[in-house]
Amino acid sequence: MTVLGADAARRIALGAQGFTEPRAGDGASGAVSRRHLKRVLDRVRLIQLDSVNVAVRAHYMPLFSRLGAYPMDLVDDAAWTHHARRPRLLVEYWAHEASLLPVADWPLFRWRMREYEAKYATRYAALLKNAPGLFDDVLAAVKELGPIGAGPLEDELGLGEGRAKKAPGGWWNRSSVKHACEWLFATGELTTGTRRGFQRLYDLPERVLPPEVLAAPPVPDEEAARELMLRAATAHGIGTEPDLRDYYRLKPARSQAALAGLVADGLVERVAVPGWSHPAYRHTAARTPRKVTGRALLCPFDPLIWRRERTERIFGFHYRIEIYVPEPKRIYGYYVFPFLLDGELVGRVDLKTDRVAGVLRARGVYAEPGTDQARVAGELAAELRTMAGWLGLDSVAVGDRGNLARPLARALKS
Repeated sequence: MTVLGADAARRIALGAQGFTEPRAGDGASGAVSRRHLKRVLDRVRLIQLDSVNVAVRAHYMPLFSRLGAYPMDLVDDAAWTHHARRPRLLVEYWAHEASLLPVADWPLFRWRMREYEAKYATRYAALLKNAPGLFDDVLAAVKELGPIGAGPLEDELGLGEGRAKKAPGGWWNRSSVKHACEWLFATGELTTGTRRGFQRLYDLPERVLPPEVLAAPPVPDEEAARELMLRAATAHGIGTEPDLRDYYRLKPARSQAALAGLVADGLVERVAVPGWSHPAYRHTAARTPRKVTGRALLCPFDPLIWRRERTERIFGFHYRIEIYVPEPKRIYGYYVFPFLLDGELVGRVDLKTDRVAGVLRARGVYAEPGTDQARVAGELAAELRTMAGWLGLDSVAVGDRGNLARPLARALKS
């Protein structure tokens, strides 16, 4: 069995995620095109969606981390519009979490749609009983009016008189129509036609997906699991079976059988990495870069770091998102971005976009033990300036929390 050092494993992981290539947006022209976007998507395979907008929406940030400053409408066009010359590249579905994934991957999730149908039939039994025609009414309304949001659908369906009743409140007390839309989305009968702000506007898959994708023959469950595990291995470069399984949130029995098949076919090889408590698996086409240079800020939902156990194993970097931690108990801050420099996670910064003042606020800034704080501060200052410019902000301001706050403030003044 091949033995790989921890440093080589780290470089393989970074290379697989596209962190060994120059960022196109850092050049003099700053010309990032759809071709660059597709190259990133070929590596990472999916982009997680999240509603938090304290700094920037999560689905925009992984492209910035890998490409530098780029026009955000590249993502918008790829995900939520279709033109003959620029066909839709991405579709929304439950992959890691709510995610954007290549339209060609849609058939690989038919098994999950069937599982959700069985699961939600139990969860929504009362709704099905009390509003038996609601789902057909929603589909008919979307067919006529889509793309359309759940709120306008409620108005169109004229709720009341024993039909679905709109409930007051927000996310935790959603209306019956919203529940019906989520059911139909999870089972593949609806998808996202477009978004307005961050509001999902539902549409029929036949108006969103290419005909060849809709007409694709059924993919057997075992073959779908194999393809998803192969994509996960491509995106990871190297990882444990739980790492690979987590990328698409597969069940252990399914992922383990698929991985065994990939190893038998020579597409993935089992390797040993000293210090790893689980066996490691490397995609046989994964490169081992000789060196990794450059810098990047990583949002909490970046695919390089979203499995926290792997982040700690590969980078020696303990990271947890503290959004749901009461403020007095937070260690680093509300929405903290790890800072990647020359292949190492060397610091973290709690970021907030102050759109009214036009300022990117680094409310807390921390360097990892043993790092060259002056150098980290200088590189982080440059990256924060780049990010502020990309977001259309005028400046960067530093708070007083963290051992890197003063060095960063000095670097920003120089």
